[in-house]
Amino acid sequence: MSKQSAEHHTKAAEHHEHAAKHHKEAAKHHESGNAETAAHHAHLAHGHTQFANHHAGEAAKSHIADHNKTDDKAKATKA
Repeated sequence: MSKQSAEHHTKAAEHHEHAAKHHKEAAKHHESGNAETAAHHAHLAHGHTQFANHHAGEAAKSHIADHNKTDDKAKATKA
């Protein structure tokens, strides 16, 4: 796995962790009747989820590129 791919996986994991924290905060505020603060944390959680998905997609692109390089080398060796 390339260094760039590993960094994207790490960033995706970090954003998922941040999203989970905001979801927990949203739940806590929702239970206490503070809908505005709950909505704020839910919105932040959604943003972190979007960033996590972005980084997961970038990691996948990197995996595909690495795989294609390996295939190209194997094809060149056979030729």
